[in-house]
Amino acid sequence: MTDVENKWDLALGIRTAGRDETNADQYHHPYEPTPYCVLERLADSGFFGEGDVVLDYGCGKGRVGFFLSAQTSVKSVGIEYDERIFESALENRKTVVSRVKPDFVLTRAEAYEVPAEVNRCYFFNPFSVEIFHKVMARIVESWYENPREIFLFFYYPADEYISCLMTVEELDFYDEIECADLFAGKDPRERIMIFQLPGYEVEVEP
Repeated sequence: MTDVENKWDLALGIRTAGRDETNADQYHHPYEPTPYCVLERLADSGFFGEGDVVLDYGCGKGRVGFFLSAQTSVKSVGIEYDERIFESALENRKTVVSRVKPDFVLTRAEAYEVPAEVNRCYFFNPFSVEIFHKVMARIVESWYENPREIFLFFYYPADEYISCLMTVEELDFYDEIECADLFAGKDPRERIMIFQLPGYEVEVEP
């Protein structure tokens, strides 16, 4: 697995491997990038293409945005609260081999107003469920203000996240991408769950 990780980092001209717990706390989880084999499956899913805009929550050093942009030509925005790791993403942006380069924003996820053009959101359990509740409220607010179809992708979803998602009445479960076969042990959490905010005009009660 390490060889695959290093191969893609080298091919893309970036450095994203490794785990970093330096500034982790009860609300913000350690930096740990999504494995490239999972991203390969995500890129091949048909959900991403030119014209789509991905918002990567807890982007870390930017791996998701760099890979999807290079492979599918999507635009992406990564948001990160840890300034030191954010600086690593900016350094990677200078060296990445890709026609389309992600943008990065240093901010707290719960404070970030979701841009109207975003129609894909990606999560790898970046923060606590307390923050996640507020983030979901931001996404739904953006959807009401600018109705469009939005897909949300959750890799290795935490039980607390799933419980929260089931309480969002505007949200529908759409599909999942199995990833358990990519790793030893057949862990049932090795999957990407996909939820959808449907693309139709919403009626707001007076």
